[in-house]
Amino acid sequence: MSTLPGFTLVVLLLAAGPAAADGLVLKKDVELKGSTVAGKEGPLFLSADRIESTAPDVIVATGNVEARQAGQNFFADWLLYDTTQDLVQARGAVRLEQAAMVVTGDSLKYHLDDYSGEFIRPVYQLAPSRPAHKPGSPVEASDTSESSMLSQPGRGHADRIDFLNENQCTLHNATYTTCPLGNDDWFLKVRDLDLDKGRNVGTAHSASLHFLGVPILYTPWLDFPLNNARKSGVLAPTFGTTQRSGIDLMVPYYLNLAPNYDATLYPRMMSKRGVQLGTEFRYLLNDAHGVNRVEYLPNDAVADRSRWSMLLNNIYRVNATTEAGMLFNRVSDNDYFRDLSNLLAVTSLTNLDQEAWLTTQHANWYAEVRAQQYQTLQDSTSPIPLVEPYARLPQTRFGVDKIFENGLEFKLESEATRFAHPTLVEGTRVLAYPTLRMPLTNSFGFLTPQIGWHSTYYSLDNRAAVQNISRNLPIFSLDSGVTFDRPFRFAGHDYQQTLEPRAYYVYAPYRDQSNIPVFDTALLDFSYAQMFTENQFIGGDRVNDANQLTVAVTSRFTEAASGLERLQVTLGQRYYFSAQEVTLPGMEPRASNSSDLLAAVSGQITHDWHVDTAWQFDAQNGTTLRQNLGVSYRPAPGRVLNLGYRFIDQTTEQVDVSAEWPLARRWYGMFRYNYSFKDSKLVEGLAGLEYNGGCWALRGVVQRLATKTNQSTDTLFFQLVLNGMGGIGSNPLDVLKRSVPGYRPSNEIIQTP
Repeated sequence: MSTLPGFTLVVLLLAAGPAAADGLVLKKDVELKGSTVAGKEGPLFLSADRIESTAPDVIVATGNVEARQAGQNFFADWLLYDTTQDLVQARGAVRLEQAAMVVTGDSLKYHLDDYSGEFIRPVYQLAPSRPAHKPGSPVEASDTSESSMLSQPGRGHADRIDFLNENQCTLHNATYTTCPLGNDDWFLKVRDLDLDKGRNVGTAHSASLHFLGVPILYTPWLDFPLNNARKSGVLAPTFGTTQRSGIDLMVPYYLNLAPNYDATLYPRMMSKRGVQLGTEFRYLLNDAHGVNRVEYLPNDAVADRSRWSMLLNNIYRVNATTEAGMLFNRVSDNDYFRDLSNLLAVTSLTNLDQEAWLTTQHANWYAEVRAQQYQTLQDSTSPIPLVEPYARLPQTRFGVDKIFENGLEFKLESEATRFAHPTLVEGTRVLAYPTLRMPLTNSFGFLTPQIGWHSTYYSLDNRAAVQNISRNLPIFSLDSGVTFDRPFRFAGHDYQQTLEPRAYYVYAPYRDQSNIPVFDTALLDFSYAQMFTENQFIGGDRVNDANQLTVAVTSRFTEAASGLERLQVTLGQRYYFSAQEVTLPGMEPRASNSSDLLAAVSGQITHDWHVDTAWQFDAQNGTTLRQNLGVSYRPAPGRVLNLGYRFIDQTTEQVDVSAEWPLARRWYGMFRYNYSFKDSKLVEGLAGLEYNGGCWALRGVVQRLATKTNQSTDTLFFQLVLNGMGGIGSNPLDVLKRSVPGYRPSNEIIQTP
């Protein structure tokens, strides 16, 4: 036996070559030929306080042992290396470092050639990893759980680890958690835990979930991702309770079919209604993408009928300039969303779109063919039924947009549409509107004259008083504006102020349109944007007579250093030089020679405060017709206060207050109060509490939602989120994000000690 006592940092490169029969004479930086120590990844570098050869092909190192090989490192008080078996044995403060995992424990046996072995009483830490999916993939846009944003490297301990190969190992009597060291607020306790680092999947057999020292869930089998990549398997169940449906339990099953398409099955059990079956399929191909969803509830015990919904949304790219698509949204009955959804944006849906289209877009022209109809959902408690919109069966559109070398712009918008309706007048409308405009601009202003010819032809069925109608009229407009600016200093900061007056004149002669039916036309809401349009109607069935001038002025206050617009103030009014003659059926003509006065103030007043207000004032009668006030205070993530007031003369007066705010360390409160004074009822009320435990979060939310004219429903959400594992309970995040603008989950907020 030969020894090298006294060396504190002896480095050996063990390479191929037979060992001497009487032992090994070890020298610093000597390469030994003929051995198989190099293994699959490369040579093994060894350092220790003492290294000796105890037998042919056997090396023993003691004291501060470090053995390094590409892809893994060994640390121990004592290490034996058998070059014949390519076997490493280690004892005393053993530490194994690999790319995906770090393990410490009592003793280790490990074969370098096939990465097999065992580790006694290990404590392990998984390395963090990046997402496996690519940005823009369909599975990124709509996450199936919270694990992607909450993924943390897992850790735990076991009685023994059996290494099976380079990527797979099994832990016996093990624990698993994503809580940081020293924190075991939650953990999985499993009989056998299989970790597949190649697929980033963990599989637990006979597992119990412990939360704050109490077992709360048991499963004979469970698998979960070791990073935030998606995999097939059962997602965390959601459960809650609603006034309409009773106890509500959903157990989704996710199918990770490929990186660019997936599916989710989500059976849902409602104690009052029965079992609903749902499925969603998403895909993203080179030339196509879409989301398709189907839900079916057989024999609803409350409604005493079967109920279903279907959403098909698919787009196909024919070539670089042409696309085809279809959208089919339909439900079995009027109350489907009101009974089975908890989102105000969904329960208030009235017209479900069903259409198919083909469009081509080129440099100077476009063309489109579309067939479209709607399903109109009636409110059974409302005394006035909704009128179903006309179907377009079909609609064709063609447009041209050309700019000539002298700056002259030519534009053509045309369409031919067949309007169908079960009870109203049907017919075909053909419309063409060519225009010429000449923008004249310089550094401080612009002047843009435009002239066009609006031509329309109608062919109506026998229910109309007149079957063939033509309408032709010229339209002239002149848009102009200038910009003045000046620098100024306020409160120690430099700003730039602009003053931007604008004048817009429109002339369109009167044409009798009383015999023309209203297929798709409505009066535009009077707003700052509408003040600078030729036609006060949207749709092709009415073209207003106009001899009018709009005058407005805008002033902006911009921070010179950052370019941030701190404040914008706008004031505008329209003046009419002739009486109004073209109206919609049942609408009275305008009585005054000027429009209402419009004013708006908005901007990021400070770093924390944002204001957005609008005001419509009837100068003739001295009354306010419309008023919107919005104020938002957001000093930091998790600190949000929104104040809103909305008033529309004779129809709407609502106050809307929402907030998220820390109540104590780790505690957050959320609420929304949306009240209608006109209806004397709560439109939506919400109150919730959230606790951030560091590696977990607990949320409880109560919501009251108006689903019909005289009907509301209450819903309770309760969710426990385990970082890196997902959530248990009913997920209120969609409700909170819609109800409290600016809401942030507490486990996305960095906590301060």
